[in-house]
Amino acid sequence: MPIGPVVGPLVIVGVLVDENGLEKLKEAKVRDSKLLSLKQIKELQKKINKIAKKIKVVLVQPNEIDNAVSGEDGLNLNWLEAKKSAEIINELNPDKVILDCPSPNIEKYKGYLRKLLKNKDIEIIAEHKADKNFPIVSASSIIAKFNREEEVKKIEKMIGQSIGTGYISNPICQKFLKENWEKHPEIFRKSWVSWKNHKIEKEQKKLMDF
Repeated sequence: MPIGPVVGPLVIVGVLVDENGLEKLKEAKVRDSKLLSLKQIKELQKKINKIAKKIKVVLVQPNEIDNAVSGEDGLNLNWLEAKKSAEIINELNPDKVILDCPSPNIEKYKGYLRKLLKNKDIEIIAEHKADKNFPIVSASSIIAKFNREEEVKKIEKMIGQSIGTGYISNPICQKFLKENWEKHPEIFRKSWVSWKNHKIEKEQKKLMDF
């Protein structure tokens, strides 16, 4: 089952640093974004921007996510993430890549990713929960979380109301989804069960009325 927010884009980030930059990330106490408050994320993203040689941010919009979930072009969510990661790696062109692997099969994921890289000699380190073990991956997750928050603000400004976090576990988001799932189709991930349930409920009501 797909996980993640039901509203808004997926944000994937690459942060390029040299060896000195890695030490500076450690000194700045960069760590897993899930352990940080929004205030800490904002403070650390400023430090990371100064430390990094280059940062690449990619937004994956809901329609593209839905297409991957439906298997369009032979994709799934993991392969879509690999494609976007390859775009980032090809632009930053590092000697070594450390990334958080979304797939349960790490070696298969690495093999798929490598086929998409221009430089086949790049060293790839892929681990589950890499953002807990590598400051450089933590830095990427912090920048991603910061940009995700900015995208939420843009959505709220566009529609004129709060969407909460965009995650279905959030009560504000639950209420927003229930009341708006048909009104703003472009902002929702329609492949998510939480969105589908509202559609199914409406169709069932139509059948009962019939």
